[in-house]
Amino acid sequence: MAEPSAPLWVGIDVGTQGVRAVAAHGDGTVAGQGSAPLRGTRRDGRHEQDPEHWWEAVGAACRAAVGQAGRGHPVGGVAVCATSGTVLAADGGLRPLGPALMYDDGRAADDAEALIAAAGEETWRRVGARPQPSWAFARLALLGRRALRPGRGDLLLHQADFLTGRLNGAPTAADTSHALKSGADPMAAAWPDPVVEAMGVPPAALPALTPPGRPVGSVCAGAAAHTGLPQGTPIIAGMTDGCAAQLASGALEPGRWNSVLGTTLVLKGASEHRIADGASGVYSHRSPDGRWWPGGASSTGAGVLASAFPGADPAAMDAVADLEHPASAVVYPLVGQGERFPFAAPQARGFVLGEPRDEADRYAATLQGVAFVERLCFERLGGLGAEADGPVRVTGGAVASARWTQLRADVLGRPLEVPENAAPAFGMALLAASGDTPPERVAARMVRIRATVEPRPEVGERLEGAYARLVEALAERGWSGAPQGAVERGRR
Repeated sequence: MAEPSAPLWVGIDVGTQGVRAVAAHGDGTVAGQGSAPLRGTRRDGRHEQDPEHWWEAVGAACRAAVGQAGRGHPVGGVAVCATSGTVLAADGGLRPLGPALMYDDGRAADDAEALIAAAGEETWRRVGARPQPSWAFARLALLGRRALRPGRGDLLLHQADFLTGRLNGAPTAADTSHALKSGADPMAAAWPDPVVEAMGVPPAALPALTPPGRPVGSVCAGAAAHTGLPQGTPIIAGMTDGCAAQLASGALEPGRWNSVLGTTLVLKGASEHRIADGASGVYSHRSPDGRWWPGGASSTGAGVLASAFPGADPAAMDAVADLEHPASAVVYPLVGQGERFPFAAPQARGFVLGEPRDEADRYAATLQGVAFVERLCFERLGGLGAEADGPVRVTGGAVASARWTQLRADVLGRPLEVPENAAPAFGMALLAASGDTPPERVAARMVRIRATVEPRPEVGERLEGAYARLVEALAERGWSGAPQGAVERGRR
């Protein structure tokens, strides 16, 4: 139980569907939570939201979290995470000049490759990540052409730095985590000249940059009235929602990993050196302590269940599926077209090898297929020099299925740890609490493990052949080379 005078640390997570806020004590106790919905507009490949609606929702969620925690606690700091790649144009007073272009808005995709090539491959080697057409880089260039007004001091902002600016009452620096997909150099915390020239925007329109975890301002009087946060509360530069989930998991020491299995599969770990490989879809964020957080985001994930088994009850399917023996078919469970990680193949599509006996067998094959892709991701990371055989903490909606989590432990052949609170907003509260202390030390006292799932070696051995069959099929299609030893182990 925290002392009455113990400080609160507030984290804010701005997602696609809503805003969530968490007020936590330094021992990990959550004292208050709040949320507010968001809405957007989708049409013809476009996806927009109103930035003023973000600000309204942030105010409502924060007021609920701080109010629930009680007024007797000081607030030590606040940090914000948001969707990676969402951008907008605003004037110097942080008034939006139009709707924000969301992370999956596709209107700039046709120009992306030409813009990326214009910046030059040497620039992207320096940045450590060559942008994909869906990244924010091309959307910022589009906004620069269409929204900025010459000589008016207008700004191009990411979702997170727009909101930290509103909290501060004046523009703040953008953290290099949210800005990575815009072409920012995380080592220098600067915009490379070729990136700015390729975008065709005035350098002054882009935000200053800072590493995550650094103070960027303090809550102004107007924001205090709007959010319930005390005036003067330090504002800490945040990280993307994926990095926030990694912070919440506590997988912050080299060799540790967080595997988030939600609609898609996202792996992030910690490393002493930067790991990047465009062919595998792997890139690294710079961590608050100067290390690197390599990882990637697959297009495979639990979202395949909604399309492959519409209307089905996952819990009921779990109960009848045999997950301890190879299914009659091998499934590559990809929804739509295009894979990003563990290989980059825009032409990739899902497939089925063999014929399932029935719906329960097809369901088992699908869950096994996702687990096989997860294993391939780890083997790909290991092949790139990452310490990929360390402890794994699992988060995301799929951990609600105990049987699927057990299957994943069996396929990976290692224990899986399930944190008690994996919300990105909690990860931002942890970052706000870190200050000059390495985040892994703060996580050691704030992150609690709810369960540990041990692998069953006999089940893993039975599934080796099916895994090798999937890896061979992916390689035959020219999408992915098999990690060294994967097929040979499967054949044995």
